[in-house]
Amino acid sequence: MAFGGSARDLNVPAYAAEGMIDVKSPFGVNETGDRLESVLKEKGMTIFNRVKHSEAAKNVGVELRETELIIFGNPKVGSPLMKCQQSVAIDLPQKALIWKDGEGKVWISYNDPSYLEKRHNISGCKEVISKIEKALAGISKAASTK
Repeated sequence: MAFGGSARDLNVPAYAAEGMIDVKSPFGVNETGDRLESVLKEKGMTIFNRVKHSEAAKNVGVELRETELIIFGNPKVGSPLMKCQQSVAIDLPQKALIWKDGEGKVWISYNDPSYLEKRHNISGCKEVISKIEKALAGISKAASTK
């Protein structure tokens, strides 16, 4: 699947707040996580880990709404970004948080690449940032669309 146009062109129900992009999913947390993993693997990404925060919290007696974190990446994508500004490596590999809010809605949340651009004072790499924005928006849409 090619990712042309901007993230806004993908018609993804999303909003950005404080450096995060949140995409609503009609599926449960586990199914959304499974779908996201499947899409990431299809795109040639490496899944480094899937952390089930709510299960770990339950093991220590803390009740937490369903919350999972998928850590993923691909050196073909991350390395050019690190070449632009090496400090961005602290935010790589990429992470996607799949979580249920207080109203029972499920979300996929990830760092807004534009936020990372500002945070790390990256300049001269608009093409790399744009490619990452489009890829993350497309991956999130694929995982959260019926």
